[in-house]
Formats: sequence, structure tokens, C-alpha cells
Amino acid sequence: MTTIAVLDYGMGNLHSVSRAIARVGGSACVTGDTAEVARADGLVIPGVGAFGACMRALVHRGLDVAVRDLVASGRPMFGVCLGMQVLFERSDEDPDEGLGIIPGGSRRLPRDVKVPHMGWNTVEWTGRHAYVEGIPNGTRFYFVHSYAPDADDGITVGTTTHGRPFAAVVAKGNVFATQFHPEKSSDAGLAIYEAFVRAVGG
Repeated sequence: MTTIAVLDYGMGNLHSVSRAIARVGGSACVTGDTAEVARADGLVIPGVGAFGACMRALVHRGLDVAVRDLVASGRPMFGVCLGMQVLFERSDEDPDEGLGIIPGGSRRLPRDVKVPHMGWNTVEWTGRHAYVEGIPNGTRFYFVHSYAPDADDGITVGTTTHGRPFAAVVAKGNVFATQFHPEKSSDAGLAIYEAFVRAVGG
């Protein structure tokens, strides 16, 4: 059976993500062990918390290298919320560098709207990707965040607006990421995880 590693670096909604993966037929393993990540058929980086603390935890445990190696191998990888933001080169939240797997960075949401952006919001599809195929334009997903990546036409699959437009879904090669939490986003979120599980299974 194929195994999806759910990355444990000391912060994040690990068990809700692993439960969602199991619900759609995947086999999830919550782990912070670099060897287990190396053996996994796919990887999810969940995230709740601060950019700098996340990056420091990843580097301290050697998981930054493990993530880059898995991506370089071509295996499917899925970043969620903060787990999406650390895939970029930088964030205005902290001077620590991101993983640099995706170009660009995240900025704080405008101060003239409620921050953190918390709750349901619509996603408008601006590109195509197998994981979101069949999900209607304007579907609502659940967000909890104060920073968000800019929408780059080359990698953005879906956008949301809260004070300003931002990338809600990005994809680059075998890397896919969402600013929202699919595991908290009802059937539409589970459909995305199900498509990811299928991709991991080959």
C-alpha cells in the first residue's frame, strides 16, 4: 500500500489532515522522521502558526532537506495553509528564508479588513489542475490566515479576495498547495484530498 507522510515538525493540524486522507482511502503516516519521509510515496505539509517558527523547526530537524529531496524525486507533495507559505522563497512575516520550491513570497493581508481572515470564502479558478477538476468555480473553502502569497499567473490555480486578491491554490510540477484548509472544507476539500491520494497511488 502506498503511504502518505503527514509532516510533523512540532506545529500544525496533523491529525485532522491524516483523518481526512484516511477518509478518502489513503494511508497516512504522521512523522517527523527524515527516513520515513524519504520512503513515503507522497507528502503533506500541514501548517498552523508562524512562518519563522515553522522554518526554524524544519531546518532544526533536517526536514527542509527531506522535503526538497522528495519534491526533486517527482513524488506528489501537498502544502496546506502555512505549509503552503513555507514553499515560497520568503514571507513578510519573518526574515527567515522559505524552502524556495516555489518562486515569490507572502504578504500580510490589508489592515482595513478583519485579520486573521477566518471562515468560508470563495475560490475563483484561474488555471486547471487535476486535483480541482469538477469543483465548481466559486466554491467556498475554509481559511484561517493573516498572510498570503501573491497570485502569480504562472503557478496560480485559484484566487480568493480578502482585502486584496491572493493565491488560494498554486501548483508547480508535482507540488500543489492551498491557502485554505481542505480538511475543514466539507466535501469539496475532501474531493481535493481524494484526487491527491489517487495521484500518490499512481
